[in-house]
Amino acid sequence: MENNSTIRLDATDIQIIKLLQRNARITNKELAAQLDLTITPVYERVKRLEKTGVIGQYVALIDADKTGKGLMALCMLRLEKHTKDKLAQFEAHVAKIPEVTECYHLAGQYDYHLKILVKDMNAFQDFIVNKLSTNENLANIQSSFVMKKITDTTAVPLG
Repeated sequence: MENNSTIRLDATDIQIIKLLQRNARITNKELAAQLDLTITPVYERVKRLEKTGVIGQYVALIDADKTGKGLMALCMLRLEKHTKDKLAQFEAHVAKIPEVTECYHLAGQYDYHLKILVKDMNAFQDFIVNKLSTNENLANIQSSFVMKKITDTTAVPLG
């Protein structure tokens, strides 16, 4: 895989990505038909997008409510110490917690933003007490609870 540099995408690449973001199970034959191309160049383009890391992986999107994970919390965290080792230690700790579905290192008032999916408020309390707060470098946790999703997409906006 190439480094993190930007990959040049032409209009056909963008159309392929848009179609795959809508339906990752679309076949190369179906892609080719929608793009008015033959299968071989579409296959080669998809493979190049995968090899260069533009397409990182294919996933199934799951409805959290239907799996019993209906409470979404957004947690803003501050750490006590900000040394390289302490940051790496915290990130390794959070990466092992399955309820944390997203984690972002921030610049600004808070150090990290976490998206948490749990069953209910009791499960959230258990998560805070027995999982998240076991990291001794935590200084502050500010939690908000999602009442309604307005937009929810994994698609990267492209031209």
